[in-house]
Amino acid sequence: MIINSDARACSWTDARSRSAAAARGCSRSLGKRGFDVRSFGTGTHVKLPGPAPDKPNIYDFKTTYEQMYNDLVRKDKELYTQNGILHMLDRNKRIKTRPERFQSCKEQFDLVITCEERVYDQVLEDLNSREQESLQPVHVINVDIQDNHEEATLGAFLICELCQCIQHTDDMENEMDELLQEFEEKSQRPFLHTVCFY
Repeated sequence: MIINSDARACSWTDARSRSAAAARGCSRSLGKRGFDVRSFGTGTHVKLPGPAPDKPNIYDFKTTYEQMYNDLVRKDKELYTQNGILHMLDRNKRIKTRPERFQSCKEQFDLVITCEERVYDQVLEDLNSREQESLQPVHVINVDIQDNHEEATLGAFLICELCQCIQHTDDMENEMDELLQEFEEKSQRPFLHTVCFY
C-alpha cells in the first residue's frame, strides 16, 4: 500500500517554518513506523530565511546542504544557529546530499501529502501535465497547517494518524473519501483530495 512509496511535498521556503517543522516531524515519526517517506520541494528554488523577511537566502536545487550550511556560517553563524536553520541543514545533510524538486522526480508514489494549498496545486499541476503511462493512481492530500507551533504539532500528529489509518484500509481506492471525511469531522479542518494517474 503506502509503505515504500509515500511522499510528502513542501515548497522549500521556510517562511512557513512551523508547517515545515510539522512536516519534518511527521516524516521522522512515519519513518520510525516503517513508512518510506520522501521529502520534496515544489518551488523553483530553495528559500531559507535570511536576516530580514524580504531578504531570504536563495539556492538552486543543485546546491548541497553542506554548501548551504557553509554559506550561512560564513554569512552569520550566530543568526542561523539561533533561528535553527543550521541545525536543520546539519540534520538534512545526514539524510541526503541535497534537496529534491518534486517536478524532477520520475518515481511513482501511492500517496503525496502537502501541508499548504499552494503546494497542493503545484503538485496537481505537475502530475496532470505528465504523460500517463502506467495509469497507477496516486492520492494527493492537502492538510493545511497554520504557521504556529501548536498547529504544527497538531498537524504532524494528524498526518501520522491519517497515514496509519490509510495503511490499515482494506481498499484504499474505495475507502479514502470516507476516511478523509472522518478526519475532517474529527479535526474540524478541511482536507483536499484528488486522485491523479501516472
